[in-house]
Amino acid sequence: MTKKGKTGKRPDDSVKLPKKVYENELFRLQAELVTLQEWVRVAGARVVVIFEGRDAAGKGGAIKRVTQYLNPRIARIVALPAPTERERGQWYFQRYVEHLPAAGQIVLFDRSWYNRAGVERVMGFCTQDEYHRFLHQCPIFERMLVEDGIILLKYWFSVSDREQERRFRARRDDPMRRWKLSPMDLESITRWEDYSRAKDEMFVHTDIPEARWHVVESEDKKRARLNMIAHLLSAVPYTEQPARTIAFPDRPKPSGYVRPPRDEQHYVPDHAAELLEISEK
Repeated sequence: MTKKGKTGKRPDDSVKLPKKVYENELFRLQAELVTLQEWVRVAGARVVVIFEGRDAAGKGGAIKRVTQYLNPRIARIVALPAPTERERGQWYFQRYVEHLPAAGQIVLFDRSWYNRAGVERVMGFCTQDEYHRFLHQCPIFERMLVEDGIILLKYWFSVSDREQERRFRARRDDPMRRWKLSPMDLESITRWEDYSRAKDEMFVHTDIPEARWHVVESEDKKRARLNMIAHLLSAVPYTEQPARTIAFPDRPKPSGYVRPPRDEQHYVPDHAAELLEISEK
């Protein structure tokens, strides 16, 4: 199990992490996440992990590394679209409640109810009354979750304005990632200070003892992933569970089954064979 740590200080992103060091430690932490997952399953624990932060701060990449080796039936990612007309008429937290974990589950929110304190606040998608009601109700809502036994972890991914813009430009220039650059991302460039003020006010009201905000410095994505996963492991009181015994049954003797002729079935073309022919020329 990962060693328990105290409240951390701001990481020094000026020192580049060697690739081999990163890959080895990431794999070790991911193995610990599998151990944590088994504890969650056996203990019937409920874990909620919230990922918030600046656009292009690395939330998606961190979530991908957290869940890479986990069972999607146990560790589930929730990334909700804009609310429907019906959802806009509900209590604000209502559509998030239905995605909370049952016993033996982990839910990772790729953005969460904190949309109201961030993009909705800055872009004017909610009224002043709705915003202030959120700041009042959110700590109450989260205390209710924790009092009911849910382990609630909240991460804020922080990145500088220069690095954010560099990542935006990289997305624009990469056809494989251009889809990740949205009009809202571009809007966040001109509203950098507005988002900063919104985040500061959100922290004042929602950084409560029962559910602290943990800031992840994400100028270096690799360091951010390691730091975030290590902290998550240190914050959950999991223990290693006894390995389950898996016994393979004996394969039964043939009973006369005859497979239909292969030429009666439709196979996908052997694209790999074509590549081999090309490579041998």
